[in-house]
Amino acid sequence: MRKKMRLLTSLLALLGSFVLVASACGSSDDSSDDGGALTMAIVAPSASDDLAFSQSMVDSVNALDREITLSITDGTFIVEEAAAAIRGYAEDGIDVVIAHGTQFGASLAEIAPDFPDTTFVWGTATDTQGLGNVFAYSPASDEGGYVNGVVAAAVSESGKIGVVGPVEAGDAVPYINGFTTAAEAGGAQVSVTYTGSFGDVALAAEAAQAHLANDADVLTGTAQMVVGAVGVAADAGVPWFGTQSNQTSLAPDLVIASQVYHWEVVLEEMLDLRDSGTKGGKAFEINLANGGLVIEFNDGYDLSDDVRASADAAIAGIIDGSVNTGA
Repeated sequence: MRKKMRLLTSLLALLGSFVLVASACGSSDDSSDDGGALTMAIVAPSASDDLAFSQSMVDSVNALDREITLSITDGTFIVEEAAAAIRGYAEDGIDVVIAHGTQFGASLAEIAPDFPDTTFVWGTATDTQGLGNVFAYSPASDEGGYVNGVVAAAVSESGKIGVVGPVEAGDAVPYINGFTTAAEAGGAQVSVTYTGSFGDVALAAEAAQAHLANDADVLTGTAQMVVGAVGVAADAGVPWFGTQSNQTSLAPDLVIASQVYHWEVVLEEMLDLRDSGTKGGKAFEINLANGGLVIEFNDGYDLSDDVRASADAAIAGIIDGSVNTGA
């Protein structure tokens, strides 16, 4: 297996959309030495190493057991600039273009019909908008949220837990609902703040500080802006629960567990379908049962055996259907 990654940062604030289009399109020479490798591109709304949403997809593509040439345009939070990147990659003849953002759906509905030989992969989304060359993907994020909530209620001493959410949409809502259901069932009081932004680190930090001021002694949150909230938790010595990617490196002594998205589980299925001539038209879900969602515990946090056992029981119950996450 060989992978070659061409990282194309958009530098949106400094260079504007003209440079973004040039970066997305590239030149015909960029893939001249691919040697038959499948060409894939990711258009992501935040940094490819954000330890959250965007990184989850980059890590997953790199985990595929295929010969791939991967190109990335990250930081495309502005939808119009993301659309330019998506179209540019399709014009370049990239085999598979991943539009990694719920907000890119309307643009994809306009672009995909113009490139019937290109497979587009879009999420998080639960439908393909009737497009025959679009695969959709979504996570059952409530499942890992529930498991995290079970543990959070068990480790909280004040009985108060704070949640920092982004825009009230996408995978954030089920994650927070699942977390809240479990934590409240465990006797905790959960306060949720939606900042209204996926990427505003300062707003996430402010929300975390407000939760601490109200005596929360455990925090969680979702989306790429949570680095701000994790920083507040680390400064205060408060445990954190992550989702999307493993966030242990942000606070090695305080991150208890992270729900990690392994998109490669469904990406492999999509690529197998494409190999057989099916360019799209199907939606996929990652969950605990199919291994697309994995709860990764931090060995550096001293979690009691009893609490870990309760988490394992929750995972088993969700998989066998005996546990309702409330989402």
